[in-house]
Amino acid sequence: MSESKDVRAERLKVALRENLRRRKAQGRGRAEAGSAPEANGSDPHAPDSRGPDSDKSGL
Repeated sequence: MSESKDVRAERLKVALRENLRRRKAQGRGRAEAGSAPEANGSDPHAPDSRGPDSDKSGL
């Protein structure tokens, strides 16, 4: 490889490493934010126990 290609490869390696760090930090932040609703007892992914026809206010 020529010197310019080596420099480019090194810059790419550093950029990819920084991107991975950022994405891991974002994932940790989302995991912490996702665990907050469970602390108060509500599960945003739980089905609504009232059923699909429970909201008749729009009729």
